[in-house]
Amino acid sequence: MKNWFMLTLVGKDRPGIVAKVSAALYRGGANLGEASMTRLGGNFAVMLMTQYEGPPEALEKIVAPVAGGLALRLHIDPIEGELHRHVEPNVRVSVYGADRAGIVAEVTGALAEAGLNILDLESDVGGSSLRPIYIMHIEGHAEGGADAVKRILEALAKEKNIEVQIAPIDTLLG
Repeated sequence: MKNWFMLTLVGKDRPGIVAKVSAALYRGGANLGEASMTRLGGNFAVMLMTQYEGPPEALEKIVAPVAGGLALRLHIDPIEGELHRHVEPNVRVSVYGADRAGIVAEVTGALAEAGLNILDLESDVGGSSLRPIYIMHIEGHAEGGADAVKRILEALAKEKNIEVQIAPIDTLLG
């Protein structure tokens, strides 16, 4: 029986990480499912759904030499595969405001209250070191759609002095 695992690798960004890790997995008999990879502040983070016949210890023996050679920290968790069971986003939220502690907690708390399931969240800091601006882009699914999210976030925007843009996502285009 093949098992599913979530491999997480984190370390300093450099060319070749994905190529070397995926080649080692392929040679070791593992199959990749969904993946998410991103660069944050000079660091690279990878999450790979990996299907493999053996136990996690055997999978670790395949990946650990590559991870060690690239100075990546490796973590492996058994998971349910659940491929092709996607929740499609129906709301896009963008938030802009002065960078300060608590902005992510406040916005995501309000989104949870509105019933939004966050599917993707990216954030960045723009502006200057003297006037930093926090920028957040979120895609998610809300049973009540964009209107339910809009009502809650507009109140938060006034209270916390942030700019919020909310738009429905139509996944049936084309």
